[in-house]
Amino acid sequence: MTKHTYITLTLLCITSFVRSQAPSQADTLAAKTDLDEMVVTGTMKLTRRTDSPIPVEVVTHQFFRKNPAPCLFESVGMINGVQPQLNCNVCNTGDIHINGMEGPYTMVLIDGMPIVSSLSTVYGLSGIPNSIVDRVEIVKGPASSLYGSEAMGGIINIITKNPEKAPRISADVFTTSWLEHNIDLGSKFRLAKASILAGVNYFNYQHPQDKNGDGFTDVTLQNRLSVFNKWKFQRKENREASIAARYVTEDRWGGQMNWSKKWSGSDSVYGESINTNRWEFISMYQLPVKEKIMLQLSWNWHRQNSWYGIHPYNAIQRVAFAQAYWDKQFGLFHNFLLGATYRYTYYDDNTPGTSNANGSNNPMKTPLPGVFIQDEWSFRPHHTLLAGYRYDYDNVHGHIHSPRVAYKWSPNSNHTVRASFGTGFRVVNLFTEDHSALTGAREVVIAEALRPERSYNSNLNYVHKIRLQRTTINLDITGFYSYFTNKIIGDFDTDPSKIIYQNLHGYAISRGISLNTDITLPVPLKIIAGVTFMNVYQIQDNNGKQDKIQQLHAPKWSGNLVATYTFPHAFIVDITAKCNGPMRLPVFPNDYRPEYSPWYCLANIQLTKKFSNTLEVYGGIKNLFNFIPSYALMRPFDPFDKYVNDPVNNPYGYTFETSYNYAPMQGMKAFAGIRYTFQ
Repeated sequence: MTKHTYITLTLLCITSFVRSQAPSQADTLAAKTDLDEMVVTGTMKLTRRTDSPIPVEVVTHQFFRKNPAPCLFESVGMINGVQPQLNCNVCNTGDIHINGMEGPYTMVLIDGMPIVSSLSTVYGLSGIPNSIVDRVEIVKGPASSLYGSEAMGGIINIITKNPEKAPRISADVFTTSWLEHNIDLGSKFRLAKASILAGVNYFNYQHPQDKNGDGFTDVTLQNRLSVFNKWKFQRKENREASIAARYVTEDRWGGQMNWSKKWSGSDSVYGESINTNRWEFISMYQLPVKEKIMLQLSWNWHRQNSWYGIHPYNAIQRVAFAQAYWDKQFGLFHNFLLGATYRYTYYDDNTPGTSNANGSNNPMKTPLPGVFIQDEWSFRPHHTLLAGYRYDYDNVHGHIHSPRVAYKWSPNSNHTVRASFGTGFRVVNLFTEDHSALTGAREVVIAEALRPERSYNSNLNYVHKIRLQRTTINLDITGFYSYFTNKIIGDFDTDPSKIIYQNLHGYAISRGISLNTDITLPVPLKIIAGVTFMNVYQIQDNNGKQDKIQQLHAPKWSGNLVATYTFPHAFIVDITAKCNGPMRLPVFPNDYRPEYSPWYCLANIQLTKKFSNTLEVYGGIKNLFNFIPSYALMRPFDPFDKYVNDPVNNPYGYTFETSYNYAPMQGMKAFAGIRYTFQ
């Protein structure tokens, strides 16, 4: 590491011990840190966070207000170990990495329902109105024994507000110096025995800029609308019954500055345009019987029409999901869960992924039934043992088994130790939008029949609460380790014009340690900080020789900081920062670009003035250090590769490349907004 890296890590460690809170300012907490808050994601049961044998991180909507963003995709970047990764510098397609694991390993849930997957992963956190979000629960590490395929790296569960407790009216409107405009509206009302929550998010950016002078837009132009509606019904004995729906439509493009839709598919002016329409439905119903039996249903429909230069990408996906489970308490010590699930995925696009050997169209139809069982056993005071098992059947890969075991020991309220071990699996579908974003520059090649990905995982978590008179210090340390017997990783190195997918001939490792700290002092300064060190790599068998290959876009370390100071007269200053260490990037043979990115820090500042409990105005600056990554595009002057075969001017055969990305291309910008809440 460089000298600057050590300085940054030292500062992060120092600041992690300086968080404080004024008890009279509870309404302005940067994040809810009460360890007794209720969580559901770790065990699919509503339980106190301190009682959960699975460590769950909780972030409330107040936390995201410290760094306003038009979508949760950007907001979750403030969470330690969570990295929004842009995979294309032209269309700004991205995904969410948890502890260095690629986007497909992160399962995104809304109210516990896995409606975001495959084609729509990148849109899972885009356009969700912040006005309807109560909190976000994050489980780092595999959860396949409960949630099945795609829950190998972690879970992000977006918990929407209870319509009975949400504000009657809420509004959050802001604009930036780049002329980005965001409107977030929410409301609740009653109709007969139903409490209704509605939310609308609209984001618009239509002013292309090219500040790095490469002839391409620095940020995609976007026009996005998202509408959310949730109904919660009043029933006897407080039984659950709710239904929710969301619609998202988005039109965005990036490319050469003079591109317009008339150039779609042509080889004269390069652009990448994406038009998306998406419907989502979620419902939960508790059966009217003595036992607690829950029925959950969801359905989503996603259509996308895209152009990546001269390459069209048109796709449709429909996913239906049903789950029923029995939640039963046996005696005083056993908390039992038994359930069955069924997910059916229909997927069709214009790529070879949905074609027969003779070239005819063959849409993918993937039924995935499963059953799971879990027992949470408090066998002694302060000791809890959780054992779970899941069985799934895939019509291609056959029987899939996913056991897990977890143990929690909490001798008192100040010490908690959690340990877990389990397996994870993922049924691979490569042809999703995040891969197709690269096909304007690279050809996708499947070298062999792909098997399901499998992993063995363990983690050890220690939470220590230190009480010193009016000071409280919370320390949360986690070590994690995953061993993959099969992992489908895109090979960018063998051929610079291709992405090659094949089974892992060797093994892969993801390991590391993370620290989160939270200190409360009787002064109006509040700081939350964290740091994660990790090493993510694969060992590939190369004719008897084992080659170690570092995972792309997995920083060796990362850190976050959120600091809040409350001045007299209701003035609040928030400073947020996210730092990433060096990460490996896709490069060509004889590439002039560095294989590893430099470490960098994205810092922001915000000033908020509260005029009352209902009205506040805010403003600030994002990317205070005006950091912009170098080498955004390879050969932007020849995006259609018309002149690559020039031994004089292009001796190494470089081609147009868009995936060399490690940070947003947008430099410093100012923002200002207003919030209104009426209870």
